[in-house]
Amino acid sequence: MAIVKRLCRILGMVCLLTGLLWIGQGLGLVHWPESSFMIDARPWAWRGAGLALLGLGMLFLSRRIGR
Repeated sequence: MAIVKRLCRILGMVCLLTGLLWIGQGLGLVHWPESSFMIDARPWAWRGAGLALLGLGMLFLSRRIGR
């Protein structure tokens, strides 16, 4: 179970951080990389919010695994 817990925690962090980046790009707050098609595109902010929520759920699940 330790491997599943660690994998869930790593994937959760990756999803959370990627989601936050997508939110920032979709709202026009993050302009990196400068040639990204996601900048100021609102659908990417919504997709990023969904991915960030998925990441939070995985992090919550990783805390409950193995109890």
